[in-house]
Amino acid sequence: MPKRKVTELDRGLEAPRRASRRISTSNDPPETASKAAPNPKKSKKTEKNKKVQKTAVNSKQEEDSEAKPKKAPRAAKPVSQPATSDAALASGRQYWLMKAEPESRIEKGHDIKFSIDDLAAKTEPEPWDGIRAYAARNNLRAMKKGDLAFFYHSSCKVPAIVGVMEIVEEHSPDLSAHDPSAPYHDPSSSPDNPKWSVVHVTFRQKLTTPVTLKELKAWQGEKGHPLENMQMLKLARISVSKVSSDEWEFLVGEMAKRGDVVKH
Repeated sequence: MPKRKVTELDRGLEAPRRASRRISTSNDPPETASKAAPNPKKSKKTEKNKKVQKTAVNSKQEEDSEAKPKKAPRAAKPVSQPATSDAALASGRQYWLMKAEPESRIEKGHDIKFSIDDLAAKTEPEPWDGIRAYAARNNLRAMKKGDLAFFYHSSCKVPAIVGVMEIVEEHSPDLSAHDPSAPYHDPSSSPDNPKWSVVHVTFRQKLTTPVTLKELKAWQGEKGHPLENMQMLKLARISVSKVSSDEWEFLVGEMAKRGDVVKH
């Protein structure tokens, strides 16, 4: 059954110092003895007083400095990291979200609608074909047997996660790309050099209460929320997207609150 196609400062020179000793000339008047030879005792006393005053000022500054409390450095805020499920880490299982259109749409004479109920009715693994965008195709090729995926109803009145399915066969060439009568035939792809891939999935469960796109966007808008960087919400047109372990755990936790227990 064909699935939804997605198109994807300067420093100046110092002025020269003036000479501290004046050069005498023949026109200069002779200096008096008192000026030429100042009283040495008076000079020593004056110098001593200056030292005492300077010491007192320095002591006062030190006291003020010690008395004034210093501001403690502000501790950096710890960055919160969402906890990852131990079971998910141990199993190495990956998680995904895959979109399909549950409402009728005709493409080259074929009705491409495919819902969670259609998948539930299948008695054999269903090929997830019709993917014609490289980002989505690369996600298909990264899937491993045993991975789980949310089934997402897209291009409908209430887009939402409506169920869970399992990857039971890893990627293989999408033969529908080579069929001229198929809805998403691609003449640039050939059996010798296939561009597109499929995986095979089986039904796991249908949710009694779907998780809507509106809810997903509301959670994504909360700072530091587990869904803040969810690939499907960042790349709205991608039809097959990666779901991190933390995103998966949050969502299945919300589902459990509504009575939909998702078994791993």
